[in-house]
Amino acid sequence: MDVRELYQELILDHGKRPRNFRVLNAATHTAHGHNPLCGDKLVLHLVLDDGGKITDAAFQGAGCAISVASASMMTELLKNKTRDEAQKLFTYFHALATGETTPAFPLNDTDTARLQALSGVRNFPVRVKCATLAWHTLKAALEGATTTSTEGA
Repeated sequence: MDVRELYQELILDHGKRPRNFRVLNAATHTAHGHNPLCGDKLVLHLVLDDGGKITDAAFQGAGCAISVASASMMTELLKNKTRDEAQKLFTYFHALATGETTPAFPLNDTDTARLQALSGVRNFPVRVKCATLAWHTLKAALEGATTTSTEGA
């Protein structure tokens, strides 16, 4: 199987069967994200413990397969990360999706490969906002904001 086909399968799988697609009633941080360009919307829920570790992450919303897949993969990666690691993960993914130089981040090879599946959006500027919506919503939630938009991001 071609690597591009594998990545496509990963995106389709997460888009059709998103992980962590649920309400987190015990959320300590919640933010609403919106991509006005295409109408994607999501709500991100995080549970951070007293030490700043993300013990659970979930989302709800509606959007294209890339937007949903990105949110699904992100919530899987966030679990057991510290607030600082999550912020670094945002920086890493944003650079990956936009074609900027990606900073070093100590992800394991499996996590890095999963994020690479979404790196192709950098060749389609309109799709970058789809892939980064969940990540901008993460950044907003960690900063204590309740809403964010991909406009101006």
